[in-house]
Amino acid sequence: MLPSVRPRRKAEARKRGRAEELARRIKDGAVPIISDVDGFRAYYVVYAGDDTVTAISIFDKFEQAEEANRRAIAWIEKDLGPLLAGHASAAAGPVIVHTLA
Repeated sequence: MLPSVRPRRKAEARKRGRAEELARRIKDGAVPIISDVDGFRAYYVVYAGDDTVTAISIFDKFEQAEEANRRAIAWIEKDLGPLLAGHASAAAGPVIVHTLA
């Protein structure tokens, strides 16, 4: 069975090479906030070579994903703002392809 929604949040680091600090802050701050939303299934963060940070969460229902995005964006603006170049963006949608090893 496919999880029903996948919210995504994306931002760019202000200074290059901040992956460790961003990872620590996300682990300490965002993970508890996101995982506390009903329907939470999984959370992943990808730090790309261009200093773009993308967080992907899996939830049972679209409304839960929207709530997670609302909470995450509020936290990002408050706690990660000084580390980011510009504002973070958020989106949610259905999972259309899914596979596990």
